[in-house]
Amino acid sequence: MIRAYKFLVRPTVGQAAALGEMLRDHCSLYNGALQERRDAYRHTSKTTIRYGQQSTQLKDIRAFDPERQGRWSFSSQQATLRRLDKAFQAFFRRIKAGDKPGYPRFRSGKRFDTVDFPKDGDGCRWDSTLHDPVTRVRLQGVGHVKVHQHRPVVGKVKTISVKREGRRWYVILTAEQTAPGPLPATGSAVGIDMGIANFLADSNGEFVANPRHGQKAAAKLEEAQQTLSRCKRGSKRRRKAGATVATLHRKVRRQRLDHAHKTALDLVREHDVIAHEDLKIRNMRRAPAPKPDPDQPGSFLPNGASAKAGLNRGITDAGWGVFLAILAAKAEGAGREVIAVDPRNTSRTCPECGHVSAENRPTQETFHCVSCDYQAHADTVGALNVLRAGLVRREAAPA
Repeated sequence: MIRAYKFLVRPTVGQAAALGEMLRDHCSLYNGALQERRDAYRHTSKTTIRYGQQSTQLKDIRAFDPERQGRWSFSSQQATLRRLDKAFQAFFRRIKAGDKPGYPRFRSGKRFDTVDFPKDGDGCRWDSTLHDPVTRVRLQGVGHVKVHQHRPVVGKVKTISVKREGRRWYVILTAEQTAPGPLPATGSAVGIDMGIANFLADSNGEFVANPRHGQKAAAKLEEAQQTLSRCKRGSKRRRKAGATVATLHRKVRRQRLDHAHKTALDLVREHDVIAHEDLKIRNMRRAPAPKPDPDQPGSFLPNGASAKAGLNRGITDAGWGVFLAILAAKAEGAGREVIAVDPRNTSRTCPECGHVSAENRPTQETFHCVSCDYQAHADTVGALNVLRAGLVRREAAPA
């Protein structure tokens, strides 16, 4: 299995400047390759240029501009061209699927923050020895950079990436390692119901509170963003204000990830089978369609957009997608089984008699079956139905 490790890098002043130049030159290569594709399609009878053609030009580009392009790893530049090629492949795939295409766009220096090295030892070298207390990563054109390695790397390092987040630099490794042994069986199965009032409720009647990290930081973020908006573009004061906003967002993201990891780990340790709703989060966050006023052309009727915006903020703040991805990864490594089920009517179906009705849920938290008078918390009922649907799907799956 492949596992990723992310470590803080502590470059010197000169190394930090070289890392910034590396990002700048790779960004220039990315934008130049994108411009070449655009020009070929527009002015040369809709000619399509692919990765192979652009990769063969790298040797000439490096010879023509040895100061900016020739000093960096050839493989990392190929990886940058592959990134552009993947963007075009995704663009055409969305066109075929009928989705919003999203044509690849040029990257500014602020939007290009990662350089990939496809192979350890080719333009980069992960140097972690037992006899050296300081871990370093060697990068072509930069040198040996100190790394704050807070945990050991297990397995053989395959790829290395360097990423800039604000004023900090990180190195991201992918290591190939043998799959760990499964955790001891507990004989327990659980269903979970994701929510906003509570982060999740399980079929055992327990709840995990929603920490609402984004909501707690909203006041500080609003103040910092207002300060940023009042600063003159290009000024030193605006750069400092932008760094403050980015720092607050990074803190919220780290808090959200920490909560997701701890919650997923508890579930994986306690249960062999975990069933959850197969949520289409992107569809849930869509803005409501406008309602034209038939009596007044050019005017629109209220469509609940304000309330939907608040709900969308709550969904984003909860971070369901990140949590479910982490849960699946941890379950795979622990030998647990995760089952996604159809979420329709899970909170409207009575677990006692099976009656399905919207009237069974008179309020957000209350479930009261109009057929058999069964009462419980609505989220717990949803988790029970998710668990039953998951077990049915598990038994119906072919061996």
